[in-house]
Amino acid sequence: MLQHGYTGGGQYDERGSPAGPVCLPPDSDFVRTSNGQHGHMYGAEFYSNTNVFPSSSQFQDIPCAICRVKQASSVKMIPGKYHGHMASNYYDHAAAGSYVCIDIQPEYFTGGSSWNNKSKLFFDIVAKCGSLRCQPYKQDYPLTCVVCSK
Repeated sequence: MLQHGYTGGGQYDERGSPAGPVCLPPDSDFVRTSNGQHGHMYGAEFYSNTNVFPSSSQFQDIPCAICRVKQASSVKMIPGKYHGHMASNYYDHAAAGSYVCIDIQPEYFTGGSSWNNKSKLFFDIVAKCGSLRCQPYKQDYPLTCVVCSK
């Protein structure tokens, strides 16, 4: 493992927030303060009103890890397969999002905020039939995923 820490990203309702999450180290180095125009970094939390993520994970901070795989030249997230949860931002939020694959039994740091007032939120992703074929996919069913390296 190269790094572990806290998942961070742009706030869910800030226009212009970056799409992708980042893995922040547990001990940051700061060079100087900022007094001008700037972007924002928030912690990331689970949000789910379904049974995909455990109810105890609601608004809890999400840990992260960056790993190096020996003798692998590529890493790929494959949606719709195997045993992870596909997650991203809520479809109606202002900020852009990107799809990530979360473990089927997600870990989290307890002591997160009791409400999502300033955070990057991860929601489960469900299939929407139409341009997405309803066979093999099922309307409003959560999508699975896996991350592979080769």
